Amino acid sequence: MRLSLAQLNPLIGDLSGNSKKIIAACKDAYKNNANLLITPELSILGYPPRDLLFNPLFLEHQWDILDEIVTYIAEKTPQLTLLVGIAEPAQDLQVPNLFNSIALLKSSGWEVIARKQLLPTYDVFDEKRYFRAAQKSGVILLTENERTWRLGLTICEDLWVEEGIQGHRIEGPDPIADLTSKKIDLLLNLSASPFTHGKGLLRQRLASKAAKRLNCPVIYLNQVGGNDELIFDGSSFITDQKGKKTLSLPLCKESIVTWDATSNSSISSPSLKEDQEILLQALVLGVKDYVGKCGFKSVLLGLSGGIDSALVAIIACAALGAEKVSGILMPSPWSSEGSIIDANNLAKRLGIKTSTIPIASLMENYDITLKTTLGKLPQGLTAENLQARIRGTLLMAIANEQKHLLLSTGNKSELAVGYCTLYGDMNGGLAVIGDLYKTNIFDLCHWLDSNNAYQCRSDLGLPKTGDLVGSAILNKPPSAELSPNQLDSDSLPDYEVLDKILKALIEDRSNYKTLASKEYPSALVTKVKKLLKNAEFKRRQAPPTLKVSEQAFGSGWRIPIAST
Repeated sequence: MRLSLAQLNPLIGDLSGNSKKIIAACKDAYKNNANLLITPELSILGYPPRDLLFNPLFLEHQWDILDEIVTYIAEKTPQLTLLVGIAEPAQDLQVPNLFNSIALLKSSGWEVIARKQLLPTYDVFDEKRYFRAAQKSGVILLTENERTWRLGLTICEDLWVEEGIQGHRIEGPDPIADLTSKKIDLLLNLSASPFTHGKGLLRQRLASKAAKRLNCPVIYLNQVGGNDELIFDGSSFITDQKGKKTLSLPLCKESIVTWDATSNSSISSPSLKEDQEILLQALVLGVKDYVGKCGFKSVLLGLSGGIDSALVAIIACAALGAEKVSGILMPSPWSSEGSIIDANNLAKRLGIKTSTIPIASLMENYDITLKTTLGKLPQGLTAENLQARIRGTLLMAIANEQKHLLLSTGNKSELAVGYCTLYGDMNGGLAVIGDLYKTNIFDLCHWLDSNNAYQCRSDLGLPKTGDLVGSAILNKPPSAELSPNQLDSDSLPDYEVLDKILKALIEDRSNYKTLASKEYPSALVTKVKKLLKNAEFKRRQAPPTLKVSEQAFGSGWRIPIAST
């Protein structure tokens, strides 16, 4: 039996467009003599469809789409069987009233053959808002070349049942255990699993364990593409019955591969990538799809000469091409000459167009206007925030007029402790690096300027050799330059220390009292915890942030603003 794996990039809610991708995959599979084509979880709708699932017309449109695909199969690929993910209405009046299901399509029609059992409600997932849990695993029989194959069917989280590997698991049945008595020949897992650091290896370990438990190969097929803050990296694969990976699909790219289950032989796979390259590729995909799927043609950002805006500019150029990226320099009286030079040099290396708008006169006008009400000139934090808001207003005006998407350049460290300005540097339609701590940004930028990154840079259309970020930016002490000789270290602990405390509090959910007593001065941990809490109201108003960590500030972060 020959199987085709279609690692697809859907647009959520675009049932017609998604069905065209599926039909194109049918054509490819048929050309390669495949008997079975599989597509990712909820492949007709795109994942996650969220509250679109409450629209009955949206759901009803699925049936028309399924019928259209069946018609295509009957006319063009009659020997092909297809598996697609759908949202299936339950046959009663209880809520939730849907199942997350798999439909089998062939020339004679379609039918539901499996339903998801484990429904995640942690982090960004909220599936119990929409779906019911099934109670048993799906098994189908397919006869090809006088052999009947028993295929076990699972959907995404149904594979995540190994507490010893994961460290935890959600409450519910063990779909793999349910399949052990079924004597299946293959396990299929149709998935829509978002990218986070290290998740690819974890998926492989889980699939390997399932293969050994079931004594059969495992096919793990994942969605690819950026959808709002989530990035789906694809990275689908097959393991043999001993858990050894025998096939890999590309990272962050649509791909269709055909595999002969009879031979179970290894196929040439993409080369392994470094962690920094994987992270960069994910962020590039996130920007590319957010821009494209939201209908924008170009992007804009403020170039400060600092490392954050440099990295965002590089990612934007890799995602869209330098011709679709514009940078605005907005020097104030406190901007160093070096920062202006560094920003212009970066723009030249990348080939992006820039404009310079000095803001000294605007600052003076604000001062004069506010003095009438305040009785004095704005001072301290008020004056610093005014600069950021002047810049934010200019950027939004240019983005509005020229129809760019404004990219926010703030990082996770700043967002965590509130070292950012509402309606200023937080302005934008997408926070590209808002889930990277400052130390992560330095690490990624150092890698970008290393020899190890040259091939990746070439693949992404960036300058192949030489400095990209540049030593002047890499070696510059971080500074917002909102007052004379200002440095981030004047207000914040060293980022090497701050980021470790923040990661412990945000991602590891460490007890701050334990953290203070064991590793860091109590006063420092208490200060950071207070800053984190007090900045919640800012984060609630931040643009969507591309998620690359286990705990990002976004739909999976649900801390009350008014709390102790």
